[in-house]
Formats: sequence, structure tokens, C-alpha cells
Amino acid sequence: MRPDGETRVHHDDPADSRPLIITTGPDGALWYTRSGDDRLGRVTTGGVTSSVPLPAGSGPCGIAAGPDGALWYAAMNRDTIGRVTLDGRVTEFPLPVTGAFASMLAVGPDEALWCTLNQANAIARIGLDGRVRLHPLPTDAAGPVGITLGVDGALWFVEIAAGQLGRITVDGAITEFPLPDRTARPHAVVADPAGGCWFTEWGANRIGHLDPAGHIEEYDLPTPNSEPHGLTMTPDRTLWAALEQGPLAHLTP
Repeated sequence: MRPDGETRVHHDDPADSRPLIITTGPDGALWYTRSGDDRLGRVTTGGVTSSVPLPAGSGPCGIAAGPDGALWYAAMNRDTIGRVTLDGRVTEFPLPVTGAFASMLAVGPDEALWCTLNQANAIARIGLDGRVRLHPLPTDAAGPVGITLGVDGALWFVEIAAGQLGRITVDGAITEFPLPDRTARPHAVVADPAGGCWFTEWGANRIGHLDPAGHIEEYDLPTPNSEPHGLTMTPDRTLWAALEQGPLAHLTP
């Protein structure tokens, strides 16, 4: 979608591919997880599509471009973190816990991948050598999902089941920030260039903001029951959020 709202839709993938999370790749194309048929999809800005097969049963969710020039993904259903080179070579790194439901990924300031483990109630750090370290969350059954690198050098994440935001430093120190509405079910998060972060409240039909001092502001969406999911910030520092009911929402801070 262009800034003026002009939209082009690409229908080249199978109907059961279930595209989920998308990121800009190191080759300038867009790479995304196909959670329904265990592939990574690739689409150029000109609309040319291709894909890379992953191990059966991967159920890929989060994806991030690593500092090593490869794509890294979270395999929800295999308890692994995967690495895919631009020529399609796949390597898997097992997590030291079963049923973790690895969800979202972000690159940290230490050039490692950081991943939310939704059902293991932890944040995982995966080095480029594949070594994994787990950081359990202070709140039980918090259900971490989205994660992003903040301008303060820490990783910010959301706890969908606990109704909280979290911040973890590279040495593993965790701080949690309860939302005013603990039933809001925060889902996705992006860093604010001014500090703090923006996040979607999937269960409360809102976009929220946490400033560097820990103060939270919330903004109601005009479409009722829209279920905001992923969001991104454009270079002009405006926000776009994908609503599960169909529209895209544009918020100017």
C-alpha cells in the first residue's frame, strides 16, 4: 500500500499458506512466514514471488533479518529457531524446552536474535552460533508475543495474557509495566524513535504508547471490534496497524 492509499494485492500463494509476519530482507525484497504450509515467502517490490520450504510442521511465525545477512524465523510447532540464507539453505537450532510456542523475533544490540516463547513464559536469546539462553518472566503465564529493539538498547515486548509490557536488557534484567486495562491483550510492539514503544491492544480496540518515563497513553480505533494485530512505523514517524477485520489504520502521533 502506498502512502496515498493505493493498494496492490498479490495472490500467488496457495490459499492455505496463511501468511503471518513480514519483514524487509537484506536483499531488498520482503520476506514473510507462511504458517499454513511451512515456507518462507519472498516478494519483490515489483510483485515477483517465490518461496523456500522449511522442515515439515514448522508453523513459522516471527521473522527477522539477521546481522549475518540471513533470515531468521521462529518455528512455533517444532520448538526451533531457523536460519535461511538468501539462496534457500535452512538450518535449525533447537530450543531447550518443549511446547514453547516460539512467536516473534527481534535483533538485539548484541547482534543476537531475541525471541518470545509464548507458552514457555520466557524470552530466549539465540546467538549467531545457535546457542540459546532462556530468561524466565517474573509474571506467571504472561504469554509474551511481540518484541522489538528500543532506542535505549533494550528489547521491549508485550505480554498478551498478563496485560503488560516488558523490557529486557542484554544482561537479562526484566522490568514489567502493567497496562491500565489488564484485559487489553497487547499483541504487537514497535519502538518509538523518541523512546519507549507503541503497541496494539488486540482485545481492547486500541493503540497504546509507553513513554520513556513509563507513562501509558491509549488511543481508541474508530472501527468497532477491529482486533488490531501487527503495526509498523514509517519514516515520517506515523503508525500503520493491520486490523483483523480488514482495514489498515493510520495514526499520526
